[in-house]
Amino acid sequence: MINRLLVANRGEIARRVFATCRALGVETVAVHSDADAAAPFVAEADQAVRLPGDTPAETYLRVDLILDAARRSGADAVHPGYGFLAENAEFAAAVTDAGLTWVGPPAKVIASMGDKLAAKALLAEAGVPMLPSWTDPDEVSDFPALVKASAGGGGRGMRIVRDGAGLAEAVASARREAAAAFGDGTVFIERYVERGRHVEVQIFGDTHGTVAALGVRECSIQRRHQKIIEEAPGVIPSELRERLHEAAVAAGRAVDYVGAGTVEFLLAPTGEFFFLEMNTRLQVEHPVTELITPVGLDLVRLQLLVAEGAPLPEHAHYPAARGYAIEVRLCAEEPAQGWRPATGTLHRFSVPGVDREFGWLQRSGLRLDSGVVAGSVVGVHYDSLLAKLIAVAPTRAEATRALAGALARAELHGVATNRDLLVRVLRSREFAAGEIDTGFLERHPEVFVPLLPTDQLPVTALAAALAGAAQRRASAPVLPGLPSGWRNVPAVPQVTRFAGPDGEMEVRYRLDRTGRLVDWSSTPAASGAAEGSGDRPGTAGTAGSPVVALVEAAPDRVVLDVDGVRRAFRVHRVGSNVFVDGPDASASLTELPRFPLPTAELAAGSLLAPLPGAVTRVHVEVGQRVAAGDLLLTLEAMKLEHRVLAPTDGVVAELPVPAGGQVRTGAVLAVVTSEEDPR
Repeated sequence: MINRLLVANRGEIARRVFATCRALGVETVAVHSDADAAAPFVAEADQAVRLPGDTPAETYLRVDLILDAARRSGADAVHPGYGFLAENAEFAAAVTDAGLTWVGPPAKVIASMGDKLAAKALLAEAGVPMLPSWTDPDEVSDFPALVKASAGGGGRGMRIVRDGAGLAEAVASARREAAAAFGDGTVFIERYVERGRHVEVQIFGDTHGTVAALGVRECSIQRRHQKIIEEAPGVIPSELRERLHEAAVAAGRAVDYVGAGTVEFLLAPTGEFFFLEMNTRLQVEHPVTELITPVGLDLVRLQLLVAEGAPLPEHAHYPAARGYAIEVRLCAEEPAQGWRPATGTLHRFSVPGVDREFGWLQRSGLRLDSGVVAGSVVGVHYDSLLAKLIAVAPTRAEATRALAGALARAELHGVATNRDLLVRVLRSREFAAGEIDTGFLERHPEVFVPLLPTDQLPVTALAAALAGAAQRRASAPVLPGLPSGWRNVPAVPQVTRFAGPDGEMEVRYRLDRTGRLVDWSSTPAASGAAEGSGDRPGTAGTAGSPVVALVEAAPDRVVLDVDGVRRAFRVHRVGSNVFVDGPDASASLTELPRFPLPTAELAAGSLLAPLPGAVTRVHVEVGQRVAAGDLLLTLEAMKLEHRVLAPTDGVVAELPVPAGGQVRTGAVLAVVTSEEDPR
């Protein structure tokens, strides 16, 4: 029996495992880096052991430190979670050799599936269908092709190549990223299937020779080859589902599989499917499988029972699906900026209507598996996943609607996220119709548009300005009952300047002596004062702006009547940052000082680091002529490579950071002067 379990991971997966352990009466041990010392998973563990350092290489990837933590804490078992060392055969063997129970498949199974080239050869003999592949780039004869890392997964080290001209650079880039992420730069190339769907089968094996399939998941909505929306049981014909089950079980039996695993397939438009890889661990998307099982399977509980030697329960064999479940991965990133990861403090994290965290729901509802809480700091050392939100309902349409609604109403303040994109995908006609494949995002640029329309930003900024005025009046040391903005010369408007998603803007408004909104206007800050506005309640100062009347204004809530429709705005202020959640969407604004201090002026053409990271390669030299879109350098942050491109035709004037150099947010990476620049 397992009595004390150490989870060699972090974030939401550690919290997920701890939740099951609490239900079973198993004591828990967390390991954590210095950057994670205040993280929720550390606080929830019965014991926690520090791993000195911040980066994965210093902490979560150190087998010796984790085994020492198990020894010092008295743990008798280790759960690897997913990522980091979860699919590291040497780690699994080291845990077993130390006399601890390993919650996962045997090391030899991990090794056989960890090398994707060897895995393809082994499973092809078992009759699992395969795509043609090559290890020598010179032998590739079929394009488009996909370069893939032989070790690891999660989309890292993957590149699509349309023709032979770009193959060499794609292979080199994939090797660098794979080596950085997995310590193994081996890659291979296989045929790329256009409009293919990514489907997978959850399998489970025990030590008594049983391998069972627990259902199919659809995981085709992906960015950078990483899943962001997953669903079960998927819009898949029953006959095809059975064939997928059979192929997955055959793969499991071929390697004597034990524990939780996932066999991933590429489903072609023709109905053919091909083996992609076997993940020898619990998957990020396992909740959608749990939530559609009638008896409420807990896959972590099954992992622990199987690790203790128990046979797989009878009800875990091919369970019938109950309803439909959809999961989204909420990530700290900016999709419209090339999926640039985001960092910072999560000042508020609230999702309405959540019925349960980390558990099964008896009926329809929402489940939240989160690695963060309000106040959590999102740093640069780990991947961008913040949380998973899962909806379960009788039908796919109902689950989709509930999930999109909860996401749209969530309050996510302080860190940029992919929330708006997820909502737009869920509400798209194509997703509703099941017209999805791995290229969905590339074909639908409209989903990258923020939920808040540009023409609604002025009213949102007005709500932020009125809340700020209400806050100042509430905290006034004298005459707090005086209406906000009261003055002897009431014709002069109040002015608030904000930095918003479309640049700086200026909100002007005037209240009468009773606190009634007399007029208002909003213009780009650079354009100066708005055109004259009338002295009629709610008159807009610029043509086409809505007629607005103030119903209520408090520091955290503003209600406006906009063209005859009452709309409520929730306002949260942290310093100069103002977060406004309206009935349609949200906005993040920064209130600018009335009298800004002078700042140093950057050289024209300066390219700044969007977040802290390391410059891995510099592709140009000072004095070199470049064209718009040329690759200047690559920046590695949050476990991914980010390409820094020339914004215009010109000449490279400065390269202040050499390869290997560390940079902070806002650091100058390069300066490109235009052809007309005389410098």
